Amino acid sequence: MKRFSLLLAVAAAAAACAPGPWSEADFGTYKVISQKGSPDIGYSPSSGVAILNVSGRPFKDLNRNGVLDPYEDWRKSTAERAADLASRLSLEEICGLMLYSSAVTVQSPELTEKHQALLEKDHIRHMLVAAVSDPATAARWSNAVQAFCETVPPGIPSNNSSDPRNYTNGTANVNNYKPEPDGEFDPAGASDISKWPREMGLAATFDLDIIRSHGEIAAAEYRALGITTALSPQADMASEPRWRRFYGTFSEDPYLCRDIVQTYCEAFQNTPGSKTGWGGSSVNCMVKHWPGGGTGEAGRDAHFGIGKYAVYPGGRFDLGLIPFTDGAFKLPGKTRMASAVMPYYTISYGQDPSGENVANGFSRYIIQDLLRDKYRYEGVVCTDWGIVNDYEKVYVHKGKPWGLEGLGLAERRLRCFEAGVDQLGGVKDNAISMEAYRLWEEKYGKESARERFELSARRLLTNIFNVGVFENPYVNPENAVRIVGCKEFVAAGYEAQLKSVIMTKNAGGALPQKGRLKVYGPLRHVPAGLSHWQKPTAEYDEYPISKELLGRYYEVTDSPEEADFAIVAIKSPVGHWGYITPADDSSEGHYQPISLQWSPYCAKDAREVSIAGGDPTENSANRSYRGYTEISSNESDMYLVRSTREAMGGKPVIVVVATERPFVPADIEPSADAILVAFGVSNNAILDLISGAAEPYGLLPCQFPADMKTVEEQCEDVPGDMRPYVDAEGHAWDFAFGLNWSGVINDARVKKYRR
Repeated sequence: MKRFSLLLAVAAAAAACAPGPWSEADFGTYKVISQKGSPDIGYSPSSGVAILNVSGRPFKDLNRNGVLDPYEDWRKSTAERAADLASRLSLEEICGLMLYSSAVTVQSPELTEKHQALLEKDHIRHMLVAAVSDPATAARWSNAVQAFCETVPPGIPSNNSSDPRNYTNGTANVNNYKPEPDGEFDPAGASDISKWPREMGLAATFDLDIIRSHGEIAAAEYRALGITTALSPQADMASEPRWRRFYGTFSEDPYLCRDIVQTYCEAFQNTPGSKTGWGGSSVNCMVKHWPGGGTGEAGRDAHFGIGKYAVYPGGRFDLGLIPFTDGAFKLPGKTRMASAVMPYYTISYGQDPSGENVANGFSRYIIQDLLRDKYRYEGVVCTDWGIVNDYEKVYVHKGKPWGLEGLGLAERRLRCFEAGVDQLGGVKDNAISMEAYRLWEEKYGKESARERFELSARRLLTNIFNVGVFENPYVNPENAVRIVGCKEFVAAGYEAQLKSVIMTKNAGGALPQKGRLKVYGPLRHVPAGLSHWQKPTAEYDEYPISKELLGRYYEVTDSPEEADFAIVAIKSPVGHWGYITPADDSSEGHYQPISLQWSPYCAKDAREVSIAGGDPTENSANRSYRGYTEISSNESDMYLVRSTREAMGGKPVIVVVATERPFVPADIEPSADAILVAFGVSNNAILDLISGAAEPYGLLPCQFPADMKTVEEQCEDVPGDMRPYVDAEGHAWDFAFGLNWSGVINDARVKKYRR
């Protein structure tokens, strides 16, 4: 598949340098030297870096010694350069390289004192970029970071990174992300970046061409913003349907997940025409979460101590490895494998033959024995964020030192390094890492300490060299404005949104609803509650699809009696997090079911004794919640569907479910004529489908359970082991099921992946 025309135009412009003498372009805060046969050399005039002329070729004198050192010589291999530079670094510089910043927010092109301290005091060269105000500001900030790094010999540039940022939240109430038919943007539709369905929505397309386009486009936008590492893809096999991060995975099927992860990494990392596959279009992929984070007992999440244990009652630990070992680690192109891996917070309970149960980032068995030795992984291993930090209670969101709660800060870092970890995510305080180094010296000797830490430095530097930022780390803010969120990229993302939606019911041909009909879209009530992070949320009322947007497709009425049909937009059940916190510090809380239904659920079929459990702050190791009742915080969504059915009489009721995890359809299906399941799309994509401007294409990337009993009885580590819901039309809501206008889809995608 050809890359998009804008990508080709950018590549052609980069290759159009005139032969012969150097040419130098001045971009104000930085300059770029171009010469045929040489990479572009970008530098800040104010940084003090000189340009060396060696045999008529330009090189940056990053350490200011007036000599072309091997690591400064772009003619040498990445391996040679990384080894040379690693050997020159001080202990403090190496330990700083082995740290990854917590998220930084970019609202100004200037560096804050906090940003400068990370770069200068802690010697950090891996920055996690969170929210940015706009593309031009992001580009200018990135340039400021790189200019600052250039002032500090040996001139290691910053490897700026991002969590996934190309997804819509599925609650947009204006015509965002959609180009108008004449090819122009709607005035309200300009986008800060191309918007795609969430990861589970991408999986619902079962279409690798869409995945490839997503990777190529997102990588182009990342590079325009100055971002060179993606903290993605999330390769976890989603075999546990209650897991909070289910929506961020690429299905419960290990083979569909494998193919998507492989295509995603290849698209992000590959620079077309490069001899090595790496270059100025490449974005490193940090695949996560080794060895799979989707098996937390009862769906509890390991960001908290209540979810620290991953369990394997079906004995299928091996299935969760497939998206990594056969996907991310076996790329078809020259980059060969995802350049970095992030282990999950969980303890892979009972998997270490030695009997030790510690978090994956501390486990020598999980990192060294499996990842490094058995599967021959050569890239960077970076822990998930804050694993080495202290915590207070199992229900407080702080550090996550699962299994090593009693050790000190430096001892935990030492355990990571002993396990084979190269980098600590979301951690600063370089002095603590240097203390861990000294502990290594005491335990294994000085020569061993230098050799071990220098090995990690080589791996980390390799990823920075590969993306070309040692030669030119600067990005043009004008290009950022032109590329990020451009019409062509937005259109591709919108097409993917359309193709990600799954039609699971269409009784009597209720869809499409064509023509200028009258539509009723009821008000939705959202009660007060708690976020997943246990922060209070206020109650409010909303029109999930705004009347303004509805009015672009239909006549809007507040009267069900006048309406030709109704659209009820709700969310999948919003259960709690699996724990009821105590009233005060003198008492204990208790474990609670995570429900996938809107109606109240009593966990009479739950395990009487949990598979795993225990924490220094708990009095019992049994984490059973049997007999407790859970009420979803959006139970009112169920009543909204039912009351609309009653108000509309026999007229069509279309239900749209903004979905994060599988749900039990029984609470709403009988009251709906048609149901659309959407994993993070904009509302106008939904309306294009309802109105018939597009035809449903998506397939269920997971089973939807018949009831909570089958959820309780399934094994957290085994995909496809639930009894699927069967609706009034006789359709089983099983993996790879979906409808279009003609009925049940049975195309090549279904035949390839259906179990």
